[in-house]
Order: sequence, then structure tokens, then C-alpha cells
Amino acid sequence: MFGYSNTYINKQQGPITGIVASRADGMPLPGASVLIKGTQTAVSADFDGSFTISAPEDAVLVVSYMGYITQEIAVKGQTKFRIVLEENAQKLDEVTIVGYGTLKKQQVTSAVSTVRSKDFNTGSVNDAGQLIQGKVAGLSISLPSGDPTAATQVVLRGTSTILGSNASPLILIDGIPGDFGTVAPQDIESMSVLKDGSAAAMYGTRGTNGVILITTKKASGSNKNKVSYSVNLSTQQISRHLDMLTAQDYKNQIAAGTRNASFDQGSSTDWLDAISQDPISQTHNLTFSGGDHKTNYLATLNMRLLEGIFQKSDNNIFTGRVDINHNMFDDKVKVNLGFLNRSGNYTTTGDGYSFNGYVYRQALLRNPTSPKQYEDGSWDSPSDIANFNYDNPLGRLNESDGQNRNNFSRFNGTVEYYPLEGLKLSALGSYSRYNETRGYAETKQHISNTRSGVNGFASNGTRETQDRLLELTAQYSKKIDKHDFTVLGGYSFQDNFLRDYFMTNNDFQTDIFGYNNIGLGLGFKKGSKYANIGGTTAKTNLISFFGRINYSFDGKYLLQMSLRHEAASQLYKTESPWGTFPAVSAGWRISQEEFMKSLTFVNEFKLRAGYGVTGTPNPDGFGAVALLGYGSYFYYNGEWIRSLVPTQNPNPYLKWEEKHETNLGVDFGFFDNFITGSVDYYQRNIKDLLYDYSVPTPPNLHPTTRANVGELENKGLEFIVNVNAITIENFQWVTSINFSTNESKLVSLSNDLYKASQDYFYTGGTGEPIQTSTHIVEVEQNVGDFYGFKVVDIDETGKWIYETPDGTRKNYDEFSHATEDKQRLGNGLPKAYAGWNNNFKFKNWDLAINMRGAFGYQILNFDRMYLENPTIQYYNRLKSSEDLVYGKAKLTAPLEYNSYYVEDGDFWKIDNITLGYNFKKLGKYINSARIYTSCLNGFLITKYKGIDPEVDRAGLAPGNDYRDKYPTARTFNFGIDVSF
Repeated sequence: MFGYSNTYINKQQGPITGIVASRADGMPLPGASVLIKGTQTAVSADFDGSFTISAPEDAVLVVSYMGYITQEIAVKGQTKFRIVLEENAQKLDEVTIVGYGTLKKQQVTSAVSTVRSKDFNTGSVNDAGQLIQGKVAGLSISLPSGDPTAATQVVLRGTSTILGSNASPLILIDGIPGDFGTVAPQDIESMSVLKDGSAAAMYGTRGTNGVILITTKKASGSNKNKVSYSVNLSTQQISRHLDMLTAQDYKNQIAAGTRNASFDQGSSTDWLDAISQDPISQTHNLTFSGGDHKTNYLATLNMRLLEGIFQKSDNNIFTGRVDINHNMFDDKVKVNLGFLNRSGNYTTTGDGYSFNGYVYRQALLRNPTSPKQYEDGSWDSPSDIANFNYDNPLGRLNESDGQNRNNFSRFNGTVEYYPLEGLKLSALGSYSRYNETRGYAETKQHISNTRSGVNGFASNGTRETQDRLLELTAQYSKKIDKHDFTVLGGYSFQDNFLRDYFMTNNDFQTDIFGYNNIGLGLGFKKGSKYANIGGTTAKTNLISFFGRINYSFDGKYLLQMSLRHEAASQLYKTESPWGTFPAVSAGWRISQEEFMKSLTFVNEFKLRAGYGVTGTPNPDGFGAVALLGYGSYFYYNGEWIRSLVPTQNPNPYLKWEEKHETNLGVDFGFFDNFITGSVDYYQRNIKDLLYDYSVPTPPNLHPTTRANVGELENKGLEFIVNVNAITIENFQWVTSINFSTNESKLVSLSNDLYKASQDYFYTGGTGEPIQTSTHIVEVEQNVGDFYGFKVVDIDETGKWIYETPDGTRKNYDEFSHATEDKQRLGNGLPKAYAGWNNNFKFKNWDLAINMRGAFGYQILNFDRMYLENPTIQYYNRLKSSEDLVYGKAKLTAPLEYNSYYVEDGDFWKIDNITLGYNFKKLGKYINSARIYTSCLNGFLITKYKGIDPEVDRAGLAPGNDYRDKYPTARTFNFGIDVSF
């Protein structure tokens, strides 16, 4: 299954040299490990695959590379080798990173998926989440906003809480908590996703929503100093435009008598174009590495200068990282030290956020015959100002100014001690700190003054967070005959600190200072509602003890058991501040049984089953005790005194929300691993859900009490199939298909003690002026259901014809438009997700085409709901507002949320297309180089009429395509990678 060739030079003892290459394409394998068996002496292959090592004549070289089959080669006095490694398509010999350790893929008994850097999506990405978009079954990663400061939205196996503080997976960077923006995407080596409860239970409460383990790039210790540099240049365009009425359309309507002539203001303005720019973004990454097996280092510098499709929309990020490894005392002690610093800044056009979505809304609403600015220099006329929520988007952009500056730093260190064979003692510590300052100001020409008389506005704020982590572990591994086991035990302590402060003021005598001299405003002196000071301070900690046992018999029968016992400060003063979270999983490698030997086409066939429990505490602190807060003022004895009022009832019986998850899976590899993959079925039951229940007052002092009562259920199927479709000389095609389903249902909302006043609640909102909820969450029904009026037709006068919940048809005037007339209109959570990833190689060329889609869900199109009604005269509209509804008549009914605006959201995207060319050694100093071009969010197939069907799917109101949302963009990239 593998092979090597060598060239005999002489039999005298001396340095051994060689080259390590891939059998598939003959390309060198930089970083391949060459180890003298039975010793700690090892080197790594250079960028051209070459290596040099000193070894005795009778030595055996162990040569390995990630994704390839390891070889053992006897030296036998030879001094020069060409070693060819066979690629392992299934990567069954790869080391898979799991909680607090690693396992060979054959030994994994849980649902774990790993994506390595060579399989990442390429191009200019907002954060690391986009690198694995569409790569992992069951993991939904989307970017519903095109804002350069936006982060990816991550959902793993459905909704896990209705009141909890966090629904995203735990993200660990080299074992330390972070997020997809902590490190530069170019600095990541691999990501492992722990999907099921038996895998994530080792992380207890932090792993309730799954765990994503990010491994950064490390030094190779190859005795050579190396430098690599990459640059990426990109530009963007709105992925799809809304088709709005133009100035000529206004003139045509006036000529036809359907619009008053006063709406023609004599200009022709494309307002979306007026607020847009031609963005040029650039990313630079410089990496230095060097050292030997004993001491080595890696340092990276990363600069990302991102521009958005709208003016004053940007994000500048500067990241530096240093990673140092040192081995001492005959390699019995290994030390790793790391430092990370990230500084960023971006422009703000709103108080407390980056780009103000209201600017985009106004660009759609603005009369296309209005001038960009009136002759007197004003942005808005008196009639503009009198119009409800209508103003000049350029005025908002030009008369506001803001800046957010932030800095994140992290120090971390790991010490590993190997006192005995098989025993490893480890200590990991980290300290992270985030600081942010923000300032924002609006001038006297801003709509806030011309309409509301604010007379200048300024805001300043700061935020600081600190995170400290200490983890101590001991691991012992031993193999006795056919018994192979590993025992792990550990202790973890983590605490977090948050302080946030803000101040606002208004009524300034001049605009020249902006937000830089906020004390000049007269708002505080005059008691203005726009002048405020506030702040928040919070501190939490988590203490944990954990253990795990991995056992294998004869490489066929696998067992893993773990237990985590932890306490959270959020459960202070409760009866049960400690939670105990067990997990067990087992595997049977049927392919290793004697009765399978005759089935030569089966390389791997493993059954897996797992069960695990994780928990989530109350998101708010001091939930067990009664709390008082400040209420309204009252006048007493000649002065105004602020009252103290109850804000929380005590409940010492608060406890952990618990997720109980069962997972059944199969891993397979057939025909020399020509086809590989896995299938998983899971069911999650989240019990003791927190909910705020209405209670009588008295005897209670507050009208609601928070308690653990509800239950959610998620279940679904996941599979991934990888095919080495073509592997011939100079050409290779590898394809991968993944598919997953999920169904999320509320099982219960009451128990014997706490009864909800009704077995449902409403959530989501349309905003003004419709002002109603969009979703319902009800017991024994799916999470994500739209809830509103169902329309089935339109009459000859242009008014809706409705269908009531009992199936009766009613015309507009007969329909009561009451809450009891509402019904389910669809669901905002996709029933299924799919991805299809293709990688082609032809000689030095490579081509990647990544596709993905979501199916079986609906979207509430806010743009159509608000902009497709021809009764609206004072705002611009979609051209489709002139169409006949149901092909019969123009709409004459007022704005309303109903089923006509709920559309099917199914889509298929050709999401990432990358074409690259690889150069081998160029001259004396360049070891390798690559140039590439790519397109992100390239092509879309959908019947959805909005900009992008990939909308907000988080929380309990998924599927709302909000009208102020920053439009998603299509990105075109050109990049160069060079290694020296």
C-alpha cells in the first residue's frame, strides 16, 4: 500500500539526506517528520521536502506526514533517500483533536469532524468561521450581513435554550476560550468540531452548544529559519439589488395620474449608488519560523484593511502572534509560551454600533427625484422633516462621525512534564484582556436636530473584559497485550470580569469638538433625556473537576467514559450550585473482525454510540435571591427621592439547564478508501429550561419568577461522503458531499409547581409602523413558526381575502384582524442543509468549487412587506408594487404582516470558486509560490425575491429578513503566497 525508493551512495557513516514527496503527484511534503525510531531525535522536511539527519547505520527512520501513511525505513548504511508517502484518503491515521487531548481517528467514538487548512475556503473572509462554511454536516455557518465588522452566525444541531445567555458553540484556540475573530484566519492550521454530547461533555457548561477546537500553526523545528508572506486584494459588490422605482418611474406615474405632481422635485438620484463606494480591501500576512527540535519559534504579523460596499463602512485589524516551544531535561519537560495582540478600529455612523442600518433604509425610501442636497445646503426640506421616519441618507452619513478602537491581548503558557513512560502532567494558564473605547457625534445639521431639536449629540463609552484560565491535567497511557487505555484527570478554574461605561450629552454650542469634549454640552444642566451616564460591572467564575477513560481492546472494541463536576457563580445561593455531567460512548470496528476479512473492499466500518449530559446555568447573576432596583422618583420633604422597588423574587431552587444527547453513528471506508464517510443520528433533550413565570402579587413581591421547568427537543440526521473520484498522473479530483437535517420542538413549558398562563408565547417583531410579533413558540410545536394572518386571494377593489384558522374565507371588511385570527404561516428554520465541495488538481493548477444550500424553510420578506404597497405615496417603493396581486388587482389595503410576504427560502449557492497556480522552487531564495483568484458568494439559485435567502436564523424568531440589514456582498479576490 506504500512504497519508497532510495539511491545507494556509500556505506560509510555520515549525515543522511533525502526528500519526502507525495506518491499521488510527486510534490514535496514540507514539514514531514523524520524520526530515528526509539529516540527523540527528529527533524522536519524543508519547504522543498528535503531533510538532513545524523543516524547510525542500523537505525530505522520513521517518516510521517498528516494525511499520509507513516513509513518505517531501515538505513542499512545508506546516506541518501527519496521517500514517497502514500496518501490516506480517509485520513484514518490522522490524529484527531478532542477535549484535552488527541486520538487517532480509528479510536474516536463520538461525532467529531476535522477540517484542515488545505481544505479551507480561501479569499477575503470576515472571520475564521467562513473558512469551514459548508464543510461540516450539522454545522450551520452563515454571514447574514455584509458589514465588514459583522461576525458569522453559528448554529450546531439546533436551538438549545429559550432564555439562556449563549446559543453558539464554545470556541477554543489552542485550548483557550475565544471566538472566530480571536486569531487571523491565515494563522489557523485546523478546526475540529465536537458535535455530540459525549464529545462535548468534557467541557461541561461551556460545551452545551458543541465545541469548536481551533489549532494555530506551529513551528516545525527543522533547523532552518523560514519566512512566508501572503497578500490578498479584494473588491465587493451587492450580491443582488432591490428593484426600486426610479425618477423616470415617478414621472411616468405623474403623467398617468397615479401620483401627485408635487412629488417631482426635478432631480434624478440613485440613492443606493449615492451612499455606496467601490471598496478595495487588502490582507497581508507575514510569518517567521525557525529553531531546532529543542527550541523553536513562530511569529506572525497580520494586517487586514477591510472596506464595505457603503461609505464610512470599514474595519482595520492588526494582529501579531508569537509561539515559542522549548524542550529540556532530555525532553522530559516541554514548555510552550504564547503571546497574541490584536488591535482594531472602525468607523461608526450610529451610537454603539458600526454602520447605521437606517442609512440603508432611507436610501431605499428616498424620493429618486430629490436632489442629493438642497441649494441652501440643507439635507432635508421642511416637508421631508415633517414626513414620519423619512430623511436624507447622505445627511446621516455626512453629519455623523464616530470611531471604535479596540485592543485584545492574550498571554498563555503550557508546561508538560513526562516523569515516567506513559505519564504526562500538564499545566495550562492564560490571561486575556479586551479594551474598547468608542466615541460618536451628530452635528446640528443631523436629522436628530433638524427634526427633534437635539442641537448636537455626543456619546463616549469604554468596555473592559478580563478572562483568566488555569487548567491542570494528568494523563497516563498504557498498552498491555491487546489492552490499550488512557486515563485523564484534571482541574479547571476560569473567571471573567466585565466593566462597561457610557456617557451621552447634547445641546452643544459648536460642532467642532465632536465627541472629544463631551462636557461642553448643556444637556445635563437642562435635564435633557439625551444626557445620560450609565455603567455595568459583572464578574463570574467556573470551577471544574473532570476525568476521562479511553479503552481499546485489540483495536476493535472501543470505550470512552468521562465525568465533569463543576460549579458556576451564577448559581450562588441556590440549593444545587454544582452540576455533574457524565458521558459514555462506545465503538465497534467491525471491519477488523475475522468474518469481515473476506470483504476485501471494506477498509473501515465502525459503529458508534454515545450519550452525554451538559449544562447551562442561569445567564444572570444572583438569580436565587430577592433583588431590589431603583424605580421612579417621588417628592418628599422638599426633595425628589428615587424609590427602591422589587425587581426579582427569590428562587433557591434554580439549577442547571441540562442537555441530554444520544448519538448513533457509522464511519466507513470502501475500495481502498476510494469512498469514505460517516452517518450520524442524534436526539437532544434540553431539560429544566429556564423561563419567567407569572406569579400572584402578593404573596410575591415581583410579578414574575424565573424557574427551571421547560424542555426542548432537537433531532436530526447527518452524513458526509468523500470520494477520491479521479487519481491519475497529473490529475486529481476529490469530492465531498454533506447533508444534515434538524427539527427543533418545544416539549414542555410547565410542571406541577409552575404553570405557564398559556402554553405558548409570541416573539419577534415587525418594527414600526406595523408593530406586531412575527413568531409563536408553542408546546408540542416546532421552534421558528411564523404566526400571522393568512391571505388566499384579493378582491376586485384590491383588498385582501383571508382564510381563518377554521378554513373559512372572509373578505377584508368582515375579517376582525384579531389575535385569534392568526395561524401558522411557515417556519424560519431549514429542515435540511447540504454542501458539495470539489477540489481539482492538474499539474501545477488547482481549482476548488464549494457549494451549499438550505431547504424546507420560509422567510418573512420585510422589504416587500413595507415597500410593495402602492398605497404608500410618501416613500419610494419596489417596482413590484405596481404589479397585480394574484394577477387580479393592485393592492389598496394598508401595510400589514400576512402570509403574502412569507416566501420559500430554499437556495443553492456556488459559494466559493478558487483557481490557483503553484510554482516550485524559484531561484535561490524562493522555495515555493502560489497565485490565485477567487469569488465568494458567487452564484445563487433561489425563488426568494429578497437580496439573499441566507438570513438571521438565530434565537426564537428565525427567518426574519430585516429591512435595515446591511446587504450581503459578492467578493472577488486575487492573492499571492510566497515562501522563502
